[in-house]
Amino acid sequence: MREDRTLNYLEHRNVVSNEIVFTPPDYVAHLSAKSKYGRLGLSFLNSVKVHSGFVGRLVLELVNLSNERNPITIKRGAPFMHIEFLRREGEPSPYSGQYMFQYMDERETELYIEILEENYARLFPKKMLAQIRRNRLKTDRGS
Repeated sequence: MREDRTLNYLEHRNVVSNEIVFTPPDYVAHLSAKSKYGRLGLSFLNSVKVHSGFVGRLVLELVNLSNERNPITIKRGAPFMHIEFLRREGEPSPYSGQYMFQYMDERETELYIEILEENYARLFPKKMLAQIRRNRLKTDRGS
């Protein structure tokens, strides 16, 4: 997050991660709030799963479900979630949808495209990566 964020009781906010997440095609990732925030009532509304092969910044759908109805403040740069990578079984089925490379600039996408081409060319053909890059969500991260 670019700045501190306060969520009031029952307030929902979409927050974009500063970090770029790369989940290799033979893994999936799951997210959870750090216990400090979980105890305060911070919860994720989305499925808290990162698809195999996904590259991009995460959009976290947060809600304040505090039993005491207190606001929850997340300080800029404070770690507020855990990410756990799990190896999946079977043939890789990497993500290639509209959110691939979301909120990444040209330099960042170029770096990850090189990684994908070098290590996963069979799963991510150059032509497909070029199309995904052109169509990615590029709006200002805001958070």
